Amino acid sequence: MGSSSDWETMEHAAKTLEELGVPYEKRVVSAHRTPDLLFEYAASAEQRGIEVIIAGAGGAAHLPGMTAAKTVLPVLGVPVESKALKGLDSLLSIAQMPGGIPVGTLAIGKAGAINAALLAAGILGAKHPDIREALRKFRAAQTEKVLRNPDPAKASVALAGAGAVVTGGLKAPAKRKRA
Repeated sequence: MGSSSDWETMEHAAKTLEELGVPYEKRVVSAHRTPDLLFEYAASAEQRGIEVIIAGAGGAAHLPGMTAAKTVLPVLGVPVESKALKGLDSLLSIAQMPGGIPVGTLAIGKAGAINAALLAAGILGAKHPDIREALRKFRAAQTEKVLRNPDPAKASVALAGAGAVVTGGLKAPAKRKRA
């Protein structure tokens, strides 16, 4: 990730990789503040046994693209939500790579981080049957969870019985004071 503040998003990728039993490393490597470290990290990744890189960055978000420029490994970019433009700047910075240097670009934020981990597992699963099977089990469990609860109204009732507060319907408009 480009900054330690990106961990709030990227921890979802880490948790997903852990659930799937995929070994990984996590590091802050900034394209802007530590460019020499970035170049060394990306250039040596293949020799160190890394097979896919997930790079999360916000704002100008140069980390995924610069990483991809220094390695032939697949690089998956996760746009981190920024304050200024809610991550749209990050998304465009990652997605708009010039022809010849691809970066697989995911959704902004948590969903993108989770999907980057799942996509990385899919890529790795082509070579590693244990990862492919873990991904297959994850997908089956996800499907089963939906099939167990197809009626959201019943799910809401079940939650209400468990002590959750459930609201439904339309709220009455607030009464306005006359001036």
